[in-house]
Amino acid sequence: MIGERWFVQLATAVIVIAVIVAIARLLQRGVSRRLESGATAYRVRKFISFTAFLAAILVLLSAYSDRLAGLTVALGVAGAGIAFALQEVIASVAGWVAVAFGRFYSTGDRVQLGGIKGDVIDIGVLRTTLMEVGQWVDGDLYNGRIVRVANSFVFKEPVFNYSADYPFLWDEIKVPIRYGSDWQYATSVLEQVLEDVCGDFARRSEAAWSHARERYALEDARIKPLVTMVANDNWIELTARYVVDYRQRRVTKDKLFRQFLTAVDASKDRIRMASATFEVVNLPRLNLKMGDVTGSAESHYVP
Repeated sequence: MIGERWFVQLATAVIVIAVIVAIARLLQRGVSRRLESGATAYRVRKFISFTAFLAAILVLLSAYSDRLAGLTVALGVAGAGIAFALQEVIASVAGWVAVAFGRFYSTGDRVQLGGIKGDVIDIGVLRTTLMEVGQWVDGDLYNGRIVRVANSFVFKEPVFNYSADYPFLWDEIKVPIRYGSDWQYATSVLEQVLEDVCGDFARRSEAAWSHARERYALEDARIKPLVTMVANDNWIELTARYVVDYRQRRVTKDKLFRQFLTAVDASKDRIRMASATFEVVNLPRLNLKMGDVTGSAESHYVP
């Protein structure tokens, strides 16, 4: 009788769980067809999966609730050993809880996690999946690798988020100008190029920066583009500092250099780009000895 009752409970639990899984899959397919936004559809599908998983656990617990009381001591002893053996797994689950409720990052964010930089494309219970950027590819572009990082890394290493509360970055380009050029004209040209290319980023980022200042203890910072100058031993160095969308750093830098170099070509030598040059000041005298086949030698001094 006990065996038959256990079998009936198991069969009932399996059937109910199968029904739950079937309903969850039908709901996920309906979400994919009805919702056009990829991010919204992803979140809804994740919520359905989590709800189905929780419902399956509750079904199993309710089916064997009468047997759990007698297994309390055994489960406690076994649980201690399992916790030690699976401490990395438990830490990853705890990391998932921290990510879900601590707002470390969400899908679509660009992060650096566990030494890997990329866009978050999935957040699982044990691992976060990233579309990697960088490595052998410059300019924060995708390299094609999909990397899965354990969620436990949120407790072990810093989490760099490029797009959470302030989805903009400060970036710089440096332009060397030769001495004798019209550096004032060069500065005004670079400022105009910055305004044409990056002015819209600065205006769009003001609201996000104000929101970040309200949430965190941040000092006010200059959002508008800025050109500064340093005169060193070789040239006049102009540094252009600007705010840019974190996804458009490479494209923006390319536009800045193209427009500035076009202006340099049109300046008719008012702006001359500099490069590293070396001047030989003096050479020591050289004593050259030239001999013939007979073995005699003759010395010559070269000034």
